[in-house]
Amino acid sequence: MKARLTERLNVKKATRFTVVINLLQVAAMVAVLVYTIVHAPTEGRHIEIAAIAAALLIVTWGAVADIREALNAGRIVEQARMLEEANRQLEDLNATLRKQRHDFMNHLQVVFSLLELNDPGEAMKYVESVYGDIKRAGSALKTAIPAVNALIAAKRQDCETLGIALVLHIHSGWQGMPVPGWEMCRVLGNLIDNARDALIEAPERTEKRIDLTIDETPGAYTFRVGNNGPAIPPQLRRSIFQLGFTTKSDGHGSGLSIVEEIVKAYGGEIKVESDDSITEFIGSIPKKV
Repeated sequence: MKARLTERLNVKKATRFTVVINLLQVAAMVAVLVYTIVHAPTEGRHIEIAAIAAALLIVTWGAVADIREALNAGRIVEQARMLEEANRQLEDLNATLRKQRHDFMNHLQVVFSLLELNDPGEAMKYVESVYGDIKRAGSALKTAIPAVNALIAAKRQDCETLGIALVLHIHSGWQGMPVPGWEMCRVLGNLIDNARDALIEAPERTEKRIDLTIDETPGAYTFRVGNNGPAIPPQLRRSIFQLGFTTKSDGHGSGLSIVEEIVKAYGGEIKVESDDSITEFIGSIPKKV
């Protein structure tokens, strides 16, 4: 993990360095051109200016190409990181399902033994005690996107360890969703993490709850992530999706800007509604991008 984080930081550092160096080169050529225009002797000025202008054009073209490639490299590294994270979540989900299958076989053996002992009352109590766990595990597997299913299962477990209830309202399988699964994981993951952090910083809330709704309309796939934490002040709601905006002392302010960037890249939209009872991020992705 530390090596991957270092790699990310090095790529970001290299990208910034490339942008700065190329901009400095362009600025230097512009300065030379301006100096030549102002101070060059009249005789031969046009030739000098033409030569410097040509050099400036070449430098600018090269700088644009370098900056574009550096930014693309940064995006590729970020995509690779998210694919790695999605794969890890799928592996965790697969391990959880194997464990649940093993537990399910054990449960069946216990129920069968109780029925053999002619004790249907105890068998019924035992089934009722494990039914909730089985139902809860199955509710996270309702979409047609394995990576999203894995993300939901992982986030649900993470929230439970923090005393936060992640309640699912999955009314659509998102069959045919145009956004790749790993990118939808970035969207939902950032929104759930944002809701979780808001609840962690609200110790006065005795019951902490996050509601995730996955649905669709005839023309769009929709999602909602709400939490019962403190309301977002009205003056901050316009800035909440801006890169660098954060209300946390240790935050970087990139999560919600990433969400908006992905949603808008596929022709969708996202907004926030907040009052004293619930803060909800509401998004939609058109079925035909």
